[in-house]
Amino acid sequence: MQLAMIGLGRMGANMVRRLIKGGHQCVVFDMSPQAVADLAREKALPATSLADLVRKLEKPRAVWLMVPAAVVDKSIADLVPHLERGDILIDGGNSYYVDDIRRAQELASKGINYVDVGTSGGVWGLERGYCMMIGGPEAAVRHLDPIFKTLAPGAGDIPRTPGRESIGGTAELGYLHCGASGAGHFVKMVHNGIEYGIMAAYAEGMSILRHANVGEQQHAADAETTPLRNPELYRYDLNLRDIAEVWRRGSVIASWLLDLTAAALTQDPAGKVSDSGEGRWTIKAAIDAAVPVPVLSTALYERFSSRGEAQFADKLLSAMRYEFGGHLEKKSG
Repeated sequence: MQLAMIGLGRMGANMVRRLIKGGHQCVVFDMSPQAVADLAREKALPATSLADLVRKLEKPRAVWLMVPAAVVDKSIADLVPHLERGDILIDGGNSYYVDDIRRAQELASKGINYVDVGTSGGVWGLERGYCMMIGGPEAAVRHLDPIFKTLAPGAGDIPRTPGRESIGGTAELGYLHCGASGAGHFVKMVHNGIEYGIMAAYAEGMSILRHANVGEQQHAADAETTPLRNPELYRYDLNLRDIAEVWRRGSVIASWLLDLTAAALTQDPAGKVSDSGEGRWTIKAAIDAAVPVPVLSTALYERFSSRGEAQFADKLLSAMRYEFGGHLEKKSG
């Protein structure tokens, strides 16, 4: 079938490539003419503007937005004047599900169907396929099924879950209509919150292994340093790259994230950890529903800390220790 893609970043462009390979026609637009030209050389149909993009689509039109959450509303406002009743607008980025509910209501009054798609797969999606969590009107989602089926990984060589033989559905193909408007991004929001927690668990566990030789190090003997008891218990120089690799082979904690961790450890990982919003929204939903999520909360706050957001609190704690006990902050290095 035919689909328009607006936003040709790493995921949007690769989704177009996967769709073209699957036999679909893609009309593409991006603020970067170069991005459009690159895909035009790969058999996509280029558009010079939103109006041009809409003119090149057959009715009912299906337009997929793959843009940052912060510019979705502007993109919709610019696009809607060119659309008609019965057209379908898809947001495949990481939007807040609350915004989806509002957008769906606003567009429904104009007869335009709004579909939210939580998309997971990242830069590997072209090769592996994209896991998609979908929300919106059933008829519109059903109309888009050929698109979802092509973008999804399919059953592949993953063993069937025992008991699913009589269940059926599209979930084991890698895409699922989760429910009404916002449901797709709600499920993706929680998916990303879990992702934060799993990533933090791997990172913290590896950090313990990295410091397993603390008993070999010299430690200051002063009032500001907690003494290490039994240093002879911590004299292991562990090879983290090999440990990550052996865990990939039959371990109960094996996963794709562990695969990526092992790849990262072949280099020297360093940096600050961003969060694009889903972790925060997951915690808010948990608070609203009175669901305790200490692991996911801690993982989110650790991302803040990695960016220096705890710096003022740390300085104030040091100042308080000095005020009540005269504790001088130790010089680093």
